Amino acid sequence: MGNLLSVDGCAPIHSYYSSKNWIEGAAVRQLEDVARKPGVIAVAAMPDLHPGKYGPVGCAILADKIHPAFVGADVGCGMSLFALDFPARKIRVDKAAERLRAIESPFDGDVADKIHKAGLPVSNFDAALGTIGGGNHFCELQAVEEVFIPEAGLDRDQAYVLVHSGSRGLGYALLERELSAGLAPLDPDSAKGRAYMQAHDHALRWATANRRLIAERAAHALRCEAELICDCSHNCAGLCGAGALHRKGAAPADRGRVVVPGSRGALSYLVEPLVGAPKGALASIAHGAGRKFDRASMAGRIGATKSDRERLTRNPYGGRVVCEDRALLIEEAPEAYKSIRSVIDDLETFGLVRIVASFRPLVTLKKVVEPESRKEGRR
Repeated sequence: MGNLLSVDGCAPIHSYYSSKNWIEGAAVRQLEDVARKPGVIAVAAMPDLHPGKYGPVGCAILADKIHPAFVGADVGCGMSLFALDFPARKIRVDKAAERLRAIESPFDGDVADKIHKAGLPVSNFDAALGTIGGGNHFCELQAVEEVFIPEAGLDRDQAYVLVHSGSRGLGYALLERELSAGLAPLDPDSAKGRAYMQAHDHALRWATANRRLIAERAAHALRCEAELICDCSHNCAGLCGAGALHRKGAAPADRGRVVVPGSRGALSYLVEPLVGAPKGALASIAHGAGRKFDRASMAGRIGATKSDRERLTRNPYGGRVVCEDRALLIEEAPEAYKSIRSVIDDLETFGLVRIVASFRPLVTLKKVVEPESRKEGRR
């Protein structure tokens, strides 16, 4: 059922993490703050829980109104897994890393055509379609490590691409609009509530199209084709009978299989949410490993020497990390994240998922700095 956190004046908080997962006190305090807000009905906290800017990350929140702050700025951020029609054994990591660098630049194809085919309205942010973005976003070339459910039909010899990205400037503009209005909760039946959900749903579909185009660009760079395995958003809101179910860093458990990624130095897991999972989980599961240390504190922990920074461009599986932004390389180091195995273990222990397969990272693309930018950075 999960552990019930009973706090006076709070909506019920069900937690789905054990003592082996690192949970900051600040994240728990944010959970309690959220649960105290008027109209909040229930909160579910996942094992990847950590503090966020507008509230906790790694949770689902059921409320009688729409709370844009609960979704945050990167509306539609999520994970998409694609199978490539190319055998993993033929991949030469260094060569693949060099080819994938090309997708860090803006898409030079027909963006308008991609927008039209995705059934999206034109927006001021469409030039960013097909780009990864910053922070913890990435495009990762992967190989199957282990298949736990053979009948799932995964080809263990194929290469795969996992994309983590969102709606880029579109989602940020939506939150800015709500911030300027005071971030007040919105009645789902009001004009403002309907307007927010219309813009929210546009951002979700834009983010899905963005991940697809990133994968297509990666496949093109590797001279192969990509086929979608699964896609989901972990920053979103949906209307339901009780009001609105918000997910902030929480993957849906009611839409099929989900990838729960580890850090760039760890395995990622394809999982299948279980029918009959505890209702207190609010049809949600963890979205990743979750941060152990915030970005600011990482600068003093690692990367002080050139050899240490070079170490960060490789992973324990012999793979490459393409990240030419020194600060980002350190902020997003594997040491910044919790153990993905501990997160998955908790999801299994609480009856939320079963593991379908695990994937190891071959090439993780984060950030490419063009030669001219490097020159400017030295001035």
